[in-house]
Formats: sequence, structure tokens, C-alpha cells
Amino acid sequence: MDPDIIALQEVWGDDATNYAEKVADRLGYQYVFASSMDIRGFEFGNALVSRWPIVNNDSSMLFGEKETGEGRLALFAEMDGPRGRIPVFSTHLNWKYEQSNTRQRQVTDLARFVDQKKPWTYPPIVCGDFNSEPSSDEIRMLTGLTNCPVEGLVFHDAWAVAGGDGSGLTWDNRNPYAIVEFEPDRRLDYIFVGRPGPGGAGHIVDCRLAGDKHPLSALHPLPLAR
Repeated sequence: MDPDIIALQEVWGDDATNYAEKVADRLGYQYVFASSMDIRGFEFGNALVSRWPIVNNDSSMLFGEKETGEGRLALFAEMDGPRGRIPVFSTHLNWKYEQSNTRQRQVTDLARFVDQKKPWTYPPIVCGDFNSEPSSDEIRMLTGLTNCPVEGLVFHDAWAVAGGDGSGLTWDNRNPYAIVEFEPDRRLDYIFVGRPGPGGAGHIVDCRLAGDKHPLSALHPLPLAR
């Protein structure tokens, strides 16, 4: 697929190896990783992998670690692309159906973290496993369909803008690893992009799913955008 930037969630690592590092090494790219919690001696977190130099990075824990026992964070990296610097974020929210209230507070923390990285010329790109359907309050908070956590900070949902006629499912029961969980098909993974910059910088022109055809594909197909 020859991507320029990859956002990863559920990245595992320990003192000897890291999944994001393996991906970056295979591609000859740079990467940054941040661990949100320790699971049986393994780090678990988010990563960003880039064809272009990573000139700045940071991370911030999100609400809920004390309340739910799950550590979640937002990872930021600034890539020095051929037409300027691009601010990109990778995140992963709590997963249980009944935790919408937790995810709303996590989205509030995420939006404030994004806003702290101003100023930018290229609009911010926020990617992640939000464990939320498009109609949920937490997603609507980001897309301006209900109260925004940060006034004026809204995002376009890449699939809604340029995903075509399909459903964009990323939890898909055609996948044998998904169907054993007895959960309904859902779109849980997103690429969000802020308002286009000068000359239409960041305008979404295409969004596709990848990795959803092979019978042994990953549990979540990958959303891709250009």
C-alpha cells in the first residue's frame, strides 16, 4: 500500500522487541511509541510510523485509568513532509459498550491535547480505535454534531467524506476472529482530519478499507485515507 504515515493501536512490546519498531524497520521508516499500560510484563500502547522525519513527539494519558483499570493515551508526532509539517495523533479508547461516558471524557482530553499543539498549517490528523459507532456522542463531539470539547476544533470523518457507498465496517463478522465474540458488525476505527488549511491542505479525497479480504486478516481492517 506504500503508506506515508501509519497510526497503530494495541502495539505490544518489551525490553527485547516492539511491534511498531518491526514495522518501521521493514519499511525503513521512523517511529514513535508510547505505552499506556503494562499487561503481564508487556507494554501496550500506540505508535506512529512515518516515511518522513519525525521532528517532534509527545503523549498524554486520557481519563479513566483509575476508574476503569485501563490506561489509555493519545500519542502525537509531527512529521516534516514534503509540503510542510503534519501533526498526527494516534489513540485508543476504552472498549466496553457501557463506557460511553468514559469515552466522552477521553475524547475531551484528546481534543484538549490536540489543541495544545497549535499552531499548525496543515490540519491535525487524528487516527484511532475509538470503540464507538459513528452515531455515538463521543464521535459526534469530534465532528461538531453536539457540543465540542474545544470550541472551534472539529474534524471531518474520512469515511463519511470519501468512503463511498460501503459501511466501512472495521469490526466485521466475516472475519473468523471477530465472529467468535458474538458482537454485531460495527465501524469502530477512524481517521479524522481538521478543517482544510490554505489551498485545501488536508482535504480528504479518498478513504478505503484494507486487510479485510483475506480469511486470516487482522481483527480490525485498516482504514486508509489520502
